[in-house]
Amino acid sequence: MRILVLDVGGTHIKITATGRRRKVKIPSGPKMTPKQMVADVKKTTAGWKYDAVSIGFPAPVVRNQPRTEPRNLGPGWVDFDFHKAFGCPVRIINDAVMQALGSYQGGRMLFLGLGTGLGAAMVFDGVLLPMELAHLPYKNGRSYEQYLGIPGLKRLGKKKWRRCVADVVQKFQAAFQPDYVVLGGGNCKKLGKPPPGVRLGDNNNAFRGGFRLWKKSRPSSHSELTNLG
Repeated sequence: MRILVLDVGGTHIKITATGRRRKVKIPSGPKMTPKQMVADVKKTTAGWKYDAVSIGFPAPVVRNQPRTEPRNLGPGWVDFDFHKAFGCPVRIINDAVMQALGSYQGGRMLFLGLGTGLGAAMVFDGVLLPMELAHLPYKNGRSYEQYLGIPGLKRLGKKKWRRCVADVVQKFQAAFQPDYVVLGGGNCKKLGKPPPGVRLGDNNNAFRGGFRLWKKSRPSSHSELTNLG
């Protein structure tokens, strides 16, 4: 199966497909609607051959459909028919979850995406569990995202931000008992040496996750959590 993978962000949409070594990107931004995205993607990938599409989306996704409108893009995503627009099967997943899926190496993994905000997911012995931890309270009346996202990095400076990342990782390790933690997202490169039990991820793992979405051996989705028994 040939798969087109889209990693949708607030400033760019990154694109690759089966058999292509190089990725391309197109600008997005607050005026980018899903209809415009599909048109731009089709124009950019004219001549590409694919049988299915994977989309990493920067907002919660439930049952293969965005649950809320993204903060940094235009409107219309929640009720948009992606299958009809692309003319082939489409699977949509939160962007941090897609990167988590691409980072998974077995066992129980906790993934934290350090980007504009804070993405989070676990893969628990093969079952994929998207999590919304970003807006939970952390300290001083601020959320985890307000400390670990870009606003926190700018407010605290790199040294204090790194300490906060280490503190949050330690708290989540104690709470969720993962075998290992992967820190991904665009800002993981600013960490330097990762805390104990932590691996630094790679944004390219998002594309690996997009390809894995269509593999029969992929981890189960959140709609199959009853498998945990």
